[in-house]
Amino acid sequence: MRMWKVDPAILCRKHLLGEHLEMHMFVGSINKGKSLKGFIDKGLVEISHIIERHDQLRDEMIKRGFKHQKALPECELWLEGNVDVNISFEELKKRCPECRTRILNS
Repeated sequence: MRMWKVDPAILCRKHLLGEHLEMHMFVGSINKGKSLKGFIDKGLVEISHIIERHDQLRDEMIKRGFKHQKALPECELWLEGNVDVNISFEELKKRCPECRTRILNS
């Protein structure tokens, strides 16, 4: 699970839908009392931005014509974690040819 925190418009379909699902998974983990320490320590999530990020991803999904059917459950967030967007860009460019193209053309 990870939060890319880049402009959702540059994400390919797979990464857009994947990150959206992962925001739901983060909230589920928080609500079950599971630790996100490993994700926080590795710079993969900013806890306080999960809802905001979910909404950005949802809006991009709707813009692309995807259906968004499940609201994000309520959860208590706190200030912890830091995602480096520059690292996210580099990782996406390495992992995904479509995201790399979208990044380079943005």
